[in-house]
Parts: sequence; C-alpha cells; structure tokens
Amino acid sequence: MQSAVPELEKHGATLVAITPQKAEHSLRLIDRHKLRFEMLSDPGNAYAAGLGLRFQVPAELKEVYLSLGIDLEASSGSSDWTLPVPARIVIDRGGIVRATDIDVDYTCRPEPEKTVADVAALV
Repeated sequence: MQSAVPELEKHGATLVAITPQKAEHSLRLIDRHKLRFEMLSDPGNAYAAGLGLRFQVPAELKEVYLSLGIDLEASSGSSDWTLPVPARIVIDRGGIVRATDIDVDYTCRPEPEKTVADVAALV
C-alpha cells in the first residue's frame, strides 16, 4: 500500500492501517520500511471483533506459527491468539463505508490500484 500513498493523497484520502501489534513493533516496521501512513494498534483485536473481522487461531496453526518463530502473544501483548481478517475499507468523509475488500484467505488481497480506484470513484 505504500506505493499508493501519493495517489491517495492526490484524492485527499488518508491511509490508515490497523494492526494487533504493539505500538513498538509497528514503529520499528514504519522506520524500517519508511512507511508514510499511520499504523494504529488494536490490542486483542477488539476493533476487528467489533467489525466481525477477528478469528481464533486454531491450536494446530498456533504450533506451526511458534515453530516458525511467530509468537502472536509476544507481538500483540494479548494471550488470546486471535488475528484480524485482512480487510480494506474505504470510508467517505461522512463516515459511510463505500467499498470493502475482505477475504479470509490472507494471500488474496487486492492490488493497491484497486483501493486508489475505489477512492477516486468518490471524488
């Protein structure tokens, strides 16, 4: 999405990412990749749950994650082992959702150009 930021800004849009990671993890990511958008922390995926976009990581997948050095408890500070469903939501200035891209398969994500096109359609 970083590549889409300039085009989104041309349309007066703001990109915000919401992550279950603790803020210090996000800050390192922002610095490392020179990200030009805000990353908000959603402890315990509470906001994602409110949107119906949170799922429990199955026990067998938890073991796979841990074997790969991925410890959600350490990175999120929450012991519940939940993750948000990947989603992109375009909200207009009035707070109305105008477009969504949601898929439980985290490998299926729209190209950034799709988000730009959704935003451009609002202008």
